[in-house]
Amino acid sequence: MKPASIAPARLFQHAEPLHVRGARVRHLLILLPAGADWCDAPEHEAAEAALARRGKKADAPGKAPLTLELPGGCLSVWLRLDQGKDAHAWHSLVRQALQPLLDEHPAALDIAVFGAETFRARAAEAAVYVAWLNGVTLPVWKSEKPPAALGRIDLHGINGLDLKRARALAEGNTLCRTLTMLPPNLLTPASYRARLRDLALAEGWEIEEYDLKRLKKLKAGAFLAVARGSAHEDAAIVRLTHAGKGKRAGHVALVGKGICFDTGGHNLKPARYMNNMHDDMNGSAVALGILLAATRLKLGMNLEVWLAIAQNHLSPDAYTQNEVVTALNGTTIEIVHTDAEGRMVLADALALATQSKPQAILDFATLTGSMAVALGERMSGVISNRDALAETARQAGLACGERVVPFPMPDDYDEALDSTVADVKQCTLDAEADHILAARFLNRFVGDTPWLHVDLSASRCKGGLGAAGSDITGFGVALGLEVLERLGR
Repeated sequence: MKPASIAPARLFQHAEPLHVRGARVRHLLILLPAGADWCDAPEHEAAEAALARRGKKADAPGKAPLTLELPGGCLSVWLRLDQGKDAHAWHSLVRQALQPLLDEHPAALDIAVFGAETFRARAAEAAVYVAWLNGVTLPVWKSEKPPAALGRIDLHGINGLDLKRARALAEGNTLCRTLTMLPPNLLTPASYRARLRDLALAEGWEIEEYDLKRLKKLKAGAFLAVARGSAHEDAAIVRLTHAGKGKRAGHVALVGKGICFDTGGHNLKPARYMNNMHDDMNGSAVALGILLAATRLKLGMNLEVWLAIAQNHLSPDAYTQNEVVTALNGTTIEIVHTDAEGRMVLADALALATQSKPQAILDFATLTGSMAVALGERMSGVISNRDALAETARQAGLACGERVVPFPMPDDYDEALDSTVADVKQCTLDAEADHILAARFLNRFVGDTPWLHVDLSASRCKGGLGAAGSDITGFGVALGLEVLERLGR
């Protein structure tokens, strides 16, 4: 599957400044550094006149975007950006500025940047990336015809800027959001696997599917326990491989939780918490988005992506509390709560990922409610068995605009998971520190491999987050690519 909707708008760069008069410009974003003279921008007289009518001065601080209509019917948004702010702050402000322009669903958008060359380069990249993310047509099933996607961006004030990375990230993020938004009747494990085959064919990835028959031979009891709840027997762990070029290419594994719908199983969720549980495959979509971006950039790294695809349903065959199952690596697990299925499917996927001895494993999952309680929906949490890797993720988040908070993973938390009948309890019945307990549980399945766990509490944020204006944010794609690039260095 490679839907046309993930393709960003065509980009054209122009070194010369934009002059609105005489140009057929209808939707314009103007970016200036904080404290810049408005006279640097086109039609500044018209802007000053419009401000005067509102009783404001042209030199008023530009913390928020200013929307003005210029002569000739051009809708313009003016924004000053503080060069001391981080990527998240810039992305958020630029998205706010672009909103009234993109709300009119223009076929073309003009972006003009002013100021020093370093500012223009940073502002142009941020603006084009945000426009690419929010100018696409995301899935919708309304009866009326959806508006057309943004088709063209003209960037003024800079030329020759390399935006291949921003474009690759936009495609990866849009693929992630597109898959996550599919309703559960359109994205089942069977149809998801079919889409993965199409994607692998289109992108040149190797694909290997560990179906239930094969997983039974491998004794992947943790994954199989969850898969029992679905009568379709279409669950699988899918492995996608991208070969990096060069003899010294690194080897990193990405693991994603792909629960296409999560009822909670026998420990059934109430309606409020079951709503939107088709999002529970978001971790797998994040891993796919990272893989697509890395492929577009020809990242010199060997990537293995392991996707644990299943559903957690209530049925006579579904797993129950107090069962004891054996995971692929031989660890016996006492089941305590059937709604803690994510760590079960990840356990066997992580164990499989370690077998090829990667230099690091990164896993992505909408795993615990306690992480959402700790951080809300504007940041995600990371936990690692290497302090340096957690710090790399924190710095990567600041650089790319997807903020993460490292949490500790002290081994004395294992006491809460002691079982009298098995090697480990799946979880506890208390909500306390479940994000740390889940990480301690998963740590048993990665051996000594450096491992980073990303608990995606920011996968859905009402009104959008950072660069993304949709409730489904695609959080993790930019973070994951940034971490990979830092590991490669």
